[in-house]
Amino acid sequence: MNTPDTLSAPIDLARVRFLFSRPQRVERSDFLRREIASRMHERLMLVKVAPTRVLDAGCGSGADLALLQKDYPAAHIVGLDAASAMVEAARTPASALKSLISRLLPSKAGVDLLCGDFGNLPLGPNSVDLVWSNLALHWHPQPDRVFAEWRRVLRNDGLLMFSNFGPDTLRELRTAFAQADAAPSPRVLPFVDMHDFGDQLVAAGFSTPVMDMEVITVTYDTAEALLADARALGGNPLATRARGLFGRAAHARMLAALEKQRRPDGKLALSFEVIYGHAFRPAPRVTAAGEAIIRFEPRKGR
Repeated sequence: MNTPDTLSAPIDLARVRFLFSRPQRVERSDFLRREIASRMHERLMLVKVAPTRVLDAGCGSGADLALLQKDYPAAHIVGLDAASAMVEAARTPASALKSLISRLLPSKAGVDLLCGDFGNLPLGPNSVDLVWSNLALHWHPQPDRVFAEWRRVLRNDGLLMFSNFGPDTLRELRTAFAQADAAPSPRVLPFVDMHDFGDQLVAAGFSTPVMDMEVITVTYDTAEALLADARALGGNPLATRARGLFGRAAHARMLAALEKQRRPDGKLALSFEVIYGHAFRPAPRVTAAGEAIIRFEPRKGR
C-alpha cells in the first residue's frame, strides 16, 4: 500500500522553475554553493566508492559536474535540473568537458544533461552508483518521494550524498519580515529539520544514514547587499506566499529591523544552517537459497 507523501512545505514546483529560469539572477549566490560543494566533497572523499555512473540531482548551471568528473574520470556523469534554463546554462561547459573526455577515456565516460523532476526521475531502476545533490532538496515539496526515487535509481550499495538548508537558515531575515509585515503568509521558505530527513531516509529504505549540520554565517556592510544575496538564492516558491506588494513603509520597517541586528563589529549577519546527509542503498537480504527476505509491518492504528 502506498503511503501519503509528506509535504516539507506547500512549494509550487512551477514557481521554482520560474525562479530559476534566469541563471544570471542566482549567479550572485554561487559563492555559497561552491563553498558547500567543497565541504561536501571533503566528506565524499572519506567514502571509498568507484562509481561508473553518477547523478548530480539539481545540477544548476553545472559547476559540480566538473568536480565529479575530476574525481571519477571514467564515470558517466548525468546532470539533472528542474529548470530548463539551468540545464541550458550547463550545456556549454558540459559539452566542452565531454569533448575532452571522449578523446581520453572509455566511450561510456562523459557528461549528459537532463531536465526533470527529482520526484519522478527519467532514469531506470538500478542505473546509478552515486547520487550527489547540492542545495537542491529544499526546493521540492515532497522530500520523501525524492528519497524514494533516489533509492530506486541507485544500484545495490550505491551512495547518496546531499546537502540542503535547515530551519535556522535566514533566521535574521525571517525575524525582520515578521517585525515589518502584517501579512500572515510567510515571505521566507521554511526548511525541514535534519532529524526528519534522517527518518525519511530510513523509511525510504536507505541504510546507515549519517546526518550532520553546521551553521555558516555570512556578514555584510549594508542591508541592501544582504537582501541581494538572499534574493539570489532563489526566492519564495510557496503557493501560500503573500501576493501583495511589499510597500515602501513595510520595506523601511524591515530595513530598520535588520539594522537592529547589527553585531558588535558593525556587520549585518545572515545565517545558513547547512545539513549534510549520506546513506547507502543496501543490498537485499536473502536466504541461503537466494530467496529475498521481505519485512512486513502492521499498519498504524491496527
